[in-house]
Amino acid sequence: MKITIVAVGRLKSGPEKYLWDDYARRLTWSVQLKEVEEKKPLPPKQLRQSEGALLFEKVPSDALVIALDQSGKSLSSIHFAERLQTWMIEGIRDVAFLVGGSDGLSPDVLARAHLRLCMGAQTWPHLLARCMLLEQIYRAQCILGNHPYHK
Repeated sequence: MKITIVAVGRLKSGPEKYLWDDYARRLTWSVQLKEVEEKKPLPPKQLRQSEGALLFEKVPSDALVIALDQSGKSLSSIHFAERLQTWMIEGIRDVAFLVGGSDGLSPDVLARAHLRLCMGAQTWPHLLARCMLLEQIYRAQCILGNHPYHK
């Protein structure tokens, strides 16, 4: 299974980039980051719509789409790992996680998602959220491989 994280914004050098690179190096699973950015200044509703279109342009065809959304389903690390394992067993080839910008994801994106995933009740910067997602993917890999990282 290939995992794609499609995110609004560019990860530049700094602590978030360092954190991303650290977890990316640890992974043996195929995980790719695709970044999008709307350069035009738009009102929030139009910005979410435009970013949503840009996000879906980068989603692999036939991918299972997971939208990170504060009103989504909250999964423990173990349940997240089990969900990934189930998709692997079912033969899902591509999973795409969508991370919106500071204004969130458009209703169209949320409606097209197979799963809306919440990373907790707190609000996180979208650049940090992608790093936290990557860490959870790494943690899932460790859980499924019986690696002691999760303890």
